[in-house]
Amino acid sequence: QVQLVESGGDLVQTGGSLRLSCAASGSIFFIAAMGWYRQAPGKQRELVATIRNNGNTNYADSVKGRFTISGDFAKNTVYLQMNSLKPEDTAVYYCNAAVRPQVGAMEYDFWGQGTQVTVSS
Repeated sequence: QVQLVESGGDLVQTGGSLRLSCAASGSIFFIAAMGWYRQAPGKQRELVATIRNNGNTNYADSVKGRFTISGDFAKNTVYLQMNSLKPEDTAVYYCNAAVRPQVGAMEYDFWGQGTQVTVSS
């Protein structure tokens, strides 16, 4: 089993910044990618940003230029630096990891419990 633990969520004013962290632990042979998703009340979970083990990144259009994802795959950790926050960024942010638990095993998706980000206007 793999556990993902997020931290860094908080209440911040419009224009402020936050840095989210997520650490993966457990039965991990290889992590192919890690990422952040978010879910606002009454809405579906959506992709925020992902980073692959080779360093390739992908961002939702709504956060491009404001958010930066980075990862330390040697430490099974991913970060999300969020700048110029807006009220519409308010959501629970979930960490995701695509993990191969053992040599030759399939890749599985694992999720953290989520961390609340609230941006006040």
